[in-house]
Amino acid sequence: QVQLVESGGGLVQPGGSLRLSCAASRNIFGINAMGWYRQAPGEQRELVATITSGGRMYYSDSVKGRFTISMDNAKNTVDLQMNNLKPEDTAVYYCNLNQWIGVRSFDYWGQGTQVTVSS
Repeated sequence: QVQLVESGGGLVQPGGSLRLSCAASRNIFGINAMGWYRQAPGEQRELVATITSGGRMYYSDSVKGRFTISMDNAKNTVDLQMNNLKPEDTAVYYCNLNQWIGVRSFDYWGQGTQVTVSS
């Protein structure tokens, strides 16, 4: 079983920065992509950013230009640098790993890390 361990959440003032990190518990083959999702109270979980093993990145419109995702294929880690944070970025952030084995797809999730943007 794959475990994803997240770190880096916390409380920050508007305009501040945080860096989230996520590491897989063991080496994994067949990684298609890793990414970050978030869920605010009373809201559905939403995609924030993803990056494929080939380096293709996707960002939601709400974070484009402020957040940067990066992945280390050798270490099976993914980071999310968050700059110019806004109160609406407040949410629990979840790390995701998508793996393909043959024709089957598997998704793994971290336990979540709280990000609070408030003055």
